[in-house]
Amino acid sequence: MIPKLFVPVAVLTGCTIALAGCGGQDKTQAAMDTVAAVDQSNMAEIMLTVGDPQEAVNYFTRMSTEKPDKIDYQRGLAKSLVRAGKPVQGVAIWKKVLSMPGASDADRVSMAEAQVRANDWKGAQATLASVPPTYESFDRYKIEAMVADSNKQWSRADSYYETAVGLTTQPAGVMNNWGFSKLSRGDAAGAEQLFREALTYDPSNFTTKNNLVLARAAQRKYEMPVIEMSQQERAQLLYTAGLSAVKQGDITTGRGLLQDAVDTSPTYFEEASRALQALDSTTVKH
Repeated sequence: MIPKLFVPVAVLTGCTIALAGCGGQDKTQAAMDTVAAVDQSNMAEIMLTVGDPQEAVNYFTRMSTEKPDKIDYQRGLAKSLVRAGKPVQGVAIWKKVLSMPGASDADRVSMAEAQVRANDWKGAQATLASVPPTYESFDRYKIEAMVADSNKQWSRADSYYETAVGLTTQPAGVMNNWGFSKLSRGDAAGAEQLFREALTYDPSNFTTKNNLVLARAAQRKYEMPVIEMSQQERAQLLYTAGLSAVKQGDITTGRGLLQDAVDTSPTYFEEASRALQALDSTTVKH
């Protein structure tokens, strides 16, 4: 349950009392309207940032039903649907937003992102094509890079990723995506460098840590990188390295890494134990 925003209400209500004492009924009503506007604006902002995604969907569904012509509530509904893992529904609302007065290029970029999340790459590309090249933002270039990746336009993707990185102070996520792109096209060394750099901005992100181990394993560098990790994370990363080694034919190394994963894990590591048993069984048969 989101608490009511008492502070701005209390401050502004004090003003309405002062105005009423002066006999300004119209001014009193204007101040009260301001209170309501501030309250709703703050509530909407909270819902879009720290609110539970489904609670945000419920809130913006109600508000957009009550005030269907208010574009901010439609935007909030579209964003909250995407946050709640419902990108297809989010795209439908974004299309409605784009048909309303006041729709912006930022809205088009947001719709393209929703289309990417809905796996509608052609739709995302068409939406981005409707955004003038003069509109520049981190989100625009991040999505442009992902769409270029999907089309295997590597030089174009690299250019967009580089531009996106330069437009944010928190580039960990886009660096991870860029690294995964390089890994998928066979540039494991380039991917390793990007994953390492991403971890300097967000050292706690396990997905990036796992991607780093994959990039190193692709170069047959199976030892654990010197990065921040818990005991459980170390076990998971050893498991990743072990499977990668086995896949590349380095059976002895892979077996050792899988055994290390089992021994390192603070709890029973079922997947690693099962992989180790399967590997030993296959080796015995041969």
